[in-house]
Amino acid sequence: MRLHREGKRTVLPDADELPEVLLDLAVPHEDINELVRLRRVLTRDTDARRLLEECVGELVKDIGEHGHWTRLTELLLARLPEAPAEVGAYFPVYVFVAALPYTRAYHRERDIPADVSRRTLADLGRNIAVHHRRFGGGGLPFPQWLVPHFRGELYQLGRLQFERARLDESTARTLTAAGLDAEPGTPCLNLHIPDYSGPLTPAACDRSLKLARAFFARYFPEERHEVATCHSWLLDPQLKRYLSADSNIVRFQERFRVIREDTEPVDTDPVQFVFGHPDQPVEGLPRGTSVERAVGDHLRAGGHWYLGHGWFPL
Repeated sequence: MRLHREGKRTVLPDADELPEVLLDLAVPHEDINELVRLRRVLTRDTDARRLLEECVGELVKDIGEHGHWTRLTELLLARLPEAPAEVGAYFPVYVFVAALPYTRAYHRERDIPADVSRRTLADLGRNIAVHHRRFGGGGLPFPQWLVPHFRGELYQLGRLQFERARLDESTARTLTAAGLDAEPGTPCLNLHIPDYSGPLTPAACDRSLKLARAFFARYFPEERHEVATCHSWLLDPQLKRYLSADSNIVRFQERFRVIREDTEPVDTDPVQFVFGHPDQPVEGLPRGTSVERAVGDHLRAGGHWYLGHGWFPL
């Protein structure tokens, strides 16, 4: 792939090269022709090219450093309406594609194995597939979730993804009370559970954690990651009312100690992750699996779901 940035000018792969780049990122085949077509729309629009350049520049600035997720999330979401209407929700795809050489250069600088790099960045295609499932069309539903991938902050290692993060004040207080030497800003690993990656079995999680311990000790030795954290509706303890003790989700929960309990419901989170679209009527949610029954029956009974926050020592 050619260098995508010449001086201060952001350059996308040409129309012949773009399909190969998209396939490397696991972009669904049905999206590739449209992305090639819309490339012409994007590159012929002076304002759109300038917008692309600005977004890529901000995305890769200080690559590898923590603390930019909120700023870049706000940037991507705020600038998205400025993209050509025809390009629409595909615009973030071009931002990440144009940023790809910088991400790969950072990975090479860190000696990140090529297979880890490939599987990590393939989350771009996975998120496009999620968009198809939820909204019935192409694009990226939540482009902000790809920011840490393309900044060298997150890596897929087996079934789980691990984000290089830092303890916030609430988590640091909890860990200190548990007897650990923890301060706000201390490095930690934040676990993510990607979709379309098979069952969340204990064996798969054990393998991922083993890979993560070795990976970060070797490629980020200056950061001591002594705890893992997770912030997900999958950690809502109410799930134990509906699922068997030997279910994958319950056994995943049991790895964690509670950081804090939320009081604001996040009912759309389990609906969108389990059923697809977040705004489906509760009354009609399917009951085909134990998780579907748990999520739907709880909501139909007037209950709510909450984000769970947990940690365990590495």
